[in-house]
Amino acid sequence: MPDSSETKVLSFESWIREHGIGEVECLVPDMNGIVRGKVFPAQKFLKSERDGTLRIPSSIYALTVTGEYAEEEKDDLSVLDPDVILRPDLNTIRVAPGYRTPTAFVIADGYRGDDSPYEIAPRHVLKTVVQLYQEQGWSPVIAPELEFYLTQINPDPDLPLMPPAGRSGRPETAPQPYGLEAITEYEDLIENIYENAELAELQIDTLIHESGTAQLEINFNHGEPVSLADQVIVFKRLVRQVALSHKVYATFMAKPMSEQPGSAMHIHQSVVDTKTGRNIFSLQDGRSSQAFRHFIGGLQKFLPQVVPMFAPNVNSYRRMHPSFAAPINLQWGIDNRTCGLRVPISDGQNRRIENRLPGADANPYLAIAASLVCGYIGMMEKIEPTDAVDGNAYKWARTIPRTLEEALDRFTNCAPVRNLLGSAFFDTFAVIKTAELEAYRAVISSWERDHLLLKV
Repeated sequence: MPDSSETKVLSFESWIREHGIGEVECLVPDMNGIVRGKVFPAQKFLKSERDGTLRIPSSIYALTVTGEYAEEEKDDLSVLDPDVILRPDLNTIRVAPGYRTPTAFVIADGYRGDDSPYEIAPRHVLKTVVQLYQEQGWSPVIAPELEFYLTQINPDPDLPLMPPAGRSGRPETAPQPYGLEAITEYEDLIENIYENAELAELQIDTLIHESGTAQLEINFNHGEPVSLADQVIVFKRLVRQVALSHKVYATFMAKPMSEQPGSAMHIHQSVVDTKTGRNIFSLQDGRSSQAFRHFIGGLQKFLPQVVPMFAPNVNSYRRMHPSFAAPINLQWGIDNRTCGLRVPISDGQNRRIENRLPGADANPYLAIAASLVCGYIGMMEKIEPTDAVDGNAYKWARTIPRTLEEALDRFTNCAPVRNLLGSAFFDTFAVIKTAELEAYRAVISSWERDHLLLKV
């Protein structure tokens, strides 16, 4: 979303009056990137915002993806559960598409009673990383690419997902990467996505058909990290609502169908000198700089230790497999999509690094924070990368954990990143993800019933 100099919003009251808004949704992204919050009549919102009485239980930042509290947190939270004060970010207020009553949404940050930010809130975690860059006179620049699937309505979680029928009345049965005829099968739905995205002022670039059946990808224009994470959160919500209006699902699961490629959230990233606007990844003559190499070195060394921040669910690890064009290691290469770190072909000012590891299921605030903080450490500690890979990077050893359990073991022991992001965030995030892992382990799958029930 644009910064304050672009939006020119003077106050909530003037904006709401100008747009004739009747209700306001106050959005609070939780640890999984699930949008929680409250809906207010517009005048009630304005009064509460002026009085500083917008509040929400702090426990929403400690919920698992199932909507429950982790066991270690449950007793204290159920008894105490103190409120956090919500401060809506004026620069994020937008018209919310698709409502009968003129409605706006605004993203809010949580604060303690002593006016300090609620340190485990994902949006604050990303702001903390951006601040690290700003202290060095740098501004990180981000551009996400987000993949998702359209599927048939499926109310039974035991049944596999299936591609929906397009306007021809037939579902896709084979891969159609960049297929123009394939994408026009969903022309009405896609037009609605673009219309709603424009109304919500999302800065989207192009939409393509990806490799999977009824799999689409949206590219966002590059910009400031927190703003781009806000846009991803809003876009996911918007697309799900549009899809349901067309009687299909839109899913951002990392691996929704066993025989199809997974869905990623590739993150293009560069760093510019705040004063000059010059890309610090390039020298004046256009060659790559030491900062560029050290950024890659930091990604290679530390990303494998913070994988849960961009592969947060048990399903996330089903995607990371060579057969489905997803990376398994942190090799890097020029325009090499087998690498976890790809450097697209560009001129010096546009030199960037594409982190291909995050899944579409990741919380964008945390995935972007993880990538930027690892690159930051690399630049500060002058970590040298390995040599670039020219050939197939899948021939190199796997360095990415195969399971959430293995990833959490590494995550809890990553002291350099913990020191920068804070122990409170690290500990809470680990407790939440461990609780989800235990809940998953308690489920008996259809595969077990199919192959073991009457055979063993």
